[in-house]
Amino acid sequence: MSTGTKRSASPVMVVIAFATVYLVWGSTYFFIQRAIETIPPFILGAIRFLIAGGLLLGWGIIKGEKLFNWSHIKPALMSGLLMLFIGNGAVIWAEQSLASSLVAVLVSSAPIWFVVLDKPKWHENLTSRNTIIGLIVGFIGVILLFSEQTTKALGAGNGHQVIGLIVLIIGAMSWAGGSLYSKYKSTSTSATVNIAWQMMAAGIAFVPASFINNEWSSFNVQAVTTSSWLSLIYLITMGSLAGFSAYVWLLQVRSATQVSTYAYVNPVVAVLLGVLFAGEHMTTLQIIGLAVILLSVLLINLARYRKDQRSAANAASTGVKNNIVIPSRQKTANA
Repeated sequence: MSTGTKRSASPVMVVIAFATVYLVWGSTYFFIQRAIETIPPFILGAIRFLIAGGLLLGWGIIKGEKLFNWSHIKPALMSGLLMLFIGNGAVIWAEQSLASSLVAVLVSSAPIWFVVLDKPKWHENLTSRNTIIGLIVGFIGVILLFSEQTTKALGAGNGHQVIGLIVLIIGAMSWAGGSLYSKYKSTSTSATVNIAWQMMAAGIAFVPASFINNEWSSFNVQAVTTSSWLSLIYLITMGSLAGFSAYVWLLQVRSATQVSTYAYVNPVVAVLLGVLFAGEHMTTLQIIGLAVILLSVLLINLARYRKDQRSAANAASTGVKNNIVIPSRQKTANA
């Protein structure tokens, strides 16, 4: 069964999964920056995804899952490379030279790429006024939220930052493409198997990348700070095992456009965490940005709600017509 096929899901589980993706991933920008202070970026990616993927494979063995079916592994490897190696790797690498606020702005372009690349849903998405307006409004909201930090970052731009901007845009496109590939091409009915091989593919790919980037020559395990180790543990457990698992599951039961709203909400969470735990203050412009982002998410989900309502009404109408037509045919035949 393809994960592109819509599956029934408990509304409570959907809410929990969205909350996990919204809240947990909103905090990962902070923890990635803390981790790469003393752990090179590609080594960080290798450790993070090999451990997380290995834990999921172990869990799959305990559950008796069929882990080594090539028809299930192949699409998982491709989507894992696109999402986690290229997409997430771009974020890890870029945060070496770019402010996390600027990274958040560029990553928030992902919902736009979802619409552009989701060919089976072009008609549905491009004809939905609320969806299109929601996407545009959301991106504007993120820019407003981080306008001051973004201006400062761009004003002090250099060659490394320009390259970082390009890498992030490519990463956002790759993440959207990998997500859609996972949604439509995955053949495993087990989310555990699918996610485990996605993470293993990325973790293995990060190993040669770390050597090419010459990271091992300067990496000293003893120099890694407690803060970086704790950040790595958080990224493995919450960012990968909890957050990414919830994300892949949501792709199975909700539209990609709706799921992609995480990219607008994550920056909001990042700002709120800064206010609550880092003593940061919000400006009026940031508050406006928050309101605009929340409006965009409402618009996109409103489009989904109206579509479901129309589908339910059409199904009910079809059922009524069938109940009327069938007796009339029987009456004609009896006559």
